[in-house]
Amino acid sequence: MNNINNTSNSGNSGRTSTGLYLGGVYELPGTSISLHRVGYGAMQLTGPGVWGPPKDPDAAVAVLREAVAAGVNHIDTSDFYGPHVTNQLIRKALYPYPPGLTIVTKLGARRPPDKSWQPAISPEDLTAGVHDNLRNLGLDALDIVNYRAMGAIHGPAEGSIAEQVLVLADLQRNGLIRHIGLSNVTAAQLAEAQAITDIVCVQNNYNLAHREDDALIDNLVRQGIAYVPFFPLGGFTPLQSTTLNGVAAKLGATPMQVALAWLLHRSPNILLIPGTSSITHLRENLAAGQLTLSPQVLAEVDGITGAAVPH
Repeated sequence: MNNINNTSNSGNSGRTSTGLYLGGVYELPGTSISLHRVGYGAMQLTGPGVWGPPKDPDAAVAVLREAVAAGVNHIDTSDFYGPHVTNQLIRKALYPYPPGLTIVTKLGARRPPDKSWQPAISPEDLTAGVHDNLRNLGLDALDIVNYRAMGAIHGPAEGSIAEQVLVLADLQRNGLIRHIGLSNVTAAQLAEAQAITDIVCVQNNYNLAHREDDALIDNLVRQGIAYVPFFPLGGFTPLQSTTLNGVAAKLGATPMQVALAWLLHRSPNILLIPGTSSITHLRENLAAGQLTLSPQVLAEVDGITGAAVPH
């Protein structure tokens, strides 16, 4: 039996029903921000390699508008996507922004003409990055800024991030940033940042195949801090598992919907930002917020870690 209602929500049915449709609502600590647990990540709206404009800019605008119409109130972006492309598309599609929409951006990288990813972590780099995001989004202040530590190829690497967090805290005092989060960080780096300022969210690589952050997630839920897995579906190499396929078939869902639903069941502080450039895939991703996994199904899906390998 299909446990997912694929009917698009107009977004006009109120906070409670829309929130339930999108996996429930999570309130960020020390803020007035309430986020539906299924949001949208804008990175895939760029051209290939997260570089340049999309082949069809009008289709990208349509995806953003569809997401918000369906009740999404959490969009993840960065001015180094493109660069500048996703923020400019978000502004074109959604400005003036509807009440309650939270746009989360990130700093810590730059994209030179060779299309590589380079650190941009000096005080001057971070300050310029805030102003780039403000200008391209058309905002006077950014809702949430994540400092993304570049780290190692396959995950975060230890090392002090105090200098960078101090810069963001100063920009926050100056009114350019409302709240601060972290991305691609370790537990020690989180603790270091929390000694400087309040942290409202952590965004790390986590999915069925990559569960190194289990202890961190459990620590964050005790603190009431949101955990936002990037690459919830495996990133550029999507998850693939025979068991996952079998579970999805039994539920009348897609494997990727089951993978997203598993994340929502994993911990109440997990917020999702799956990205897509397709309205069809967007609707499938959002519908995962309504998929209920029984204890038996959860046990089966839990057992496929290491087997849900990229293809």
